Amino acid sequence: MAYGKGTASVHVPEGNLDKIFRVHPWEPLVQPTQAVEQSLLNPIGTPPLQELAQGRRDAVVVISDITRPVPNRLILPPILETLEQSGIPREKILILIATGMHRPNEGEELIELVGEEIAEKYRVENHSGTDREAHVDLGISEEGVPLLVDRRYIEADLRILTGLIEPHLMAGYSGGRKGVLPGVCSLETMKVMHGYKVIQHPLTVVGRLDDNPFHLTALRLTRQIGADFIVNVTLNERRELTGVFSGDLDQAHRAGVAELEKFVVDEIEQPVDIVVGCSGGYPLDQTFYQCIKGMVAAKEILKPGGTIVFASHLGEGMGSEPFQQLVNELTTPQAFLESLEGPDYRQLDQWMLQDHCNILLHAGEIQVFSEHLSKDWLNKALVVPIESLDAGLERAFHRHGPEARVAVMPQGPYVIARTMEPMQV
Repeated sequence: MAYGKGTASVHVPEGNLDKIFRVHPWEPLVQPTQAVEQSLLNPIGTPPLQELAQGRRDAVVVISDITRPVPNRLILPPILETLEQSGIPREKILILIATGMHRPNEGEELIELVGEEIAEKYRVENHSGTDREAHVDLGISEEGVPLLVDRRYIEADLRILTGLIEPHLMAGYSGGRKGVLPGVCSLETMKVMHGYKVIQHPLTVVGRLDDNPFHLTALRLTRQIGADFIVNVTLNERRELTGVFSGDLDQAHRAGVAELEKFVVDEIEQPVDIVVGCSGGYPLDQTFYQCIKGMVAAKEILKPGGTIVFASHLGEGMGSEPFQQLVNELTTPQAFLESLEGPDYRQLDQWMLQDHCNILLHAGEIQVFSEHLSKDWLNKALVVPIESLDAGLERAFHRHGPEARVAVMPQGPYVIARTMEPMQV
């Protein structure tokens, strides 16, 4: 099982094992740098980046934050070189980290994100979703979404979004429009887009774009705000570059999603009693807030009342202070969800706890193995601390009996696990 920058082991009896879900074998690009360069020259649905950049006074290049394993050291140099060759001075190029509502990435973390050379030679700055004055108010959309967008993005003459296309628990797939929304939008925007009603909608789910209210609204609003060019990539299980999809916000993103789906979607005939899962390792399993995404993936193939046996490194603890406060106040999942129904918004980061509570109501028990987060915090999150995955599995067999069916997800939310038979809830 992926665990931090290493692995955690589990031993599942062969007679109980129904399936191991993995990303299907996917060969990396032989010449990844050349692939990025060719993608900029031959994009999908737009003129080449070099042509778009000519005559522009400045540019913003939006990148994902440290929670996403985007190969920035590979994709940024060709983009930056193209911009400079097209006449945009280096000092007029801003690399903007799309933190959304996450914390800033600074110091050694910033160097890990973009590489030492880019960190030294270019202006790299963090978005701050809670700094209202740093945003331009574009009014309220027809869906009732307040549009407050990072001023540096709005004022840039050329806007480029980069990102990784991977399964996403709300948006269907990451990448594309998510560079703007939530990437460089204000908390006021996300109060609605990550509000109770949007998350509880039955089509706000992983692996779905069509009819997904989050995706459709985010795409329309990002088009309204403006994005000139995207560079999205896909990775295999070894995090090697497998595809580059550049050009139009929707067309290039859709092309990448179509390719990704061939490798990350897998099925099992019916739900199982026990799912052994994780959050796919570093960087997604560093906080409890982020690791919930792996639990959401496991829920999709778990019988109601089943058990999730989960491994997560959690080296950075629970997550933000607002998230910790919400967990401290958590009594029951029902009570928390009811607290959101009225105002639709209580506090920053409530959305992930909302998803966590939905999983708690579906599963009979969630067990978590972590060598770094205290049992006290795990208990507050209403999960059962375990000493090892094997110990957790033994406990799960005690709950469900020796014939219990087990599925294993060693790569967590990077795989979309589905059942052939509809889930009986």
